[in-house]
Amino acid sequence: MSGEWKVVPLGQLYDFSSGLSKPASAFGSGYPFLSFKDVFYNSSVPSRLFELVNSNEQERTRCSIRRGDVFVTRTSETMDELGMSCVALCDIPDATFNGFTKRLRPKSDTVVPEYARYYFRSPTFRQAVTAMSSMSTRASLNNEMLERLSVILPPPEEQEAIGHILGTLDEKIELNRRMNETLEAMARALFKSWFVDFDPVRAKAEGRDPDLPKHIADLFPDSFENSELGEIPTGWGIGRFGDAVEHIRDQENPLSSPDALFQHFSIPAFDEGQIPKREHGQRIKSLKWRVANGTVLLSKLNPEIERVWLIDARPSERSVCSTEFLVLKPRSPFTRSFVYCLARSPLFRQQIEGLVTGTSKSHQRAQVESILQLPVVIPAPPVVSAFDRGADSLLARTLECRRESSILVALRDTMLPKLISGELSVRDTADSWQSVPDERTLA
Repeated sequence: MSGEWKVVPLGQLYDFSSGLSKPASAFGSGYPFLSFKDVFYNSSVPSRLFELVNSNEQERTRCSIRRGDVFVTRTSETMDELGMSCVALCDIPDATFNGFTKRLRPKSDTVVPEYARYYFRSPTFRQAVTAMSSMSTRASLNNEMLERLSVILPPPEEQEAIGHILGTLDEKIELNRRMNETLEAMARALFKSWFVDFDPVRAKAEGRDPDLPKHIADLFPDSFENSELGEIPTGWGIGRFGDAVEHIRDQENPLSSPDALFQHFSIPAFDEGQIPKREHGQRIKSLKWRVANGTVLLSKLNPEIERVWLIDARPSERSVCSTEFLVLKPRSPFTRSFVYCLARSPLFRQQIEGLVTGTSKSHQRAQVESILQLPVVIPAPPVVSAFDRGADSLLARTLECRRESSILVALRDTMLPKLISGELSVRDTADSWQSVPDERTLA
């Protein structure tokens, strides 16, 4: 480490305070609120907070959010979750934060916020938190423990450069995410038009031009008939979700292959950008489902949170997913694109949310057999094929973006600990920008 770098106790750099603990009745309206989930899944505080809470002026003053504030989770059920953090890169007026987090407010401008964003997410800080905490299932990070932690502090210009390098990678990852949202929205809009609103059928029934090439328009009928789901195109049918998909239940115990490298499709990985984590079997502690390419993952956990994953499982790699997912393989004549858009369609989401069991808000589930029995519209096979020709190219491009993001994440995660320890200087990173390595070389 360079002689200009310092190791400074956390308490010299930050003041510590706790957030608001509010009853459930206080949520849903009021002012922006930084939740535990925001801290856990983001390296920086989102500029717009979607959760709202009723708070008074005194609470908003005491629990405010300013640029440079660091928010650290102080309690969790697992050690992997304890001490996760995010950093405010701008002021958020009238916002407050969750009582299950600690706010670390800078005493000066010694720490550059963009550097803090990565330092508090680094293996260096995470390992320090783990080392001082007990291995009980309900660990807690208190002020005394925070006082014993420290920060590796380069000179300010070095901090800014490190934040810029890593931030540039994250900006490209975010750009890919937004591109995927646009591509998926286009595919879903086509699905909604053809299989939810039945626009081509409605146009033909009303004597209007369906605004489609003739060979596609001719695939649609020009009238409707009644069904248990309401009015559907004549000649189409009603079936069950299980008629469109095969539920694959092929178990894998990664612990049996501790040195093998797995592509792990987990719930947290989905929530963090739909990029599976590459982990050795010894780090994956429970039974999983094997995942094959061409399948779609549908979460049965907390179905009000839409988790439908168009996965990219490479034949050359061992891929597994959480047993909270259903591994779904399309049945002919249905296709992956059709099943993916169906599982994300409004009516299907409404139906699956109505299947939840369990009293705990955080662990509600829909039963697998009930999901497979949900009624769905069964279109004519030629229409499904025509849809796939349009939608599959859009969704294939989303997989390309995710592959690129996966490589960028691997590069960022490889560079981060080396940059903040001084092992890799900012000048040394010039070569890294010349060519982005394949993520296999970073495992």
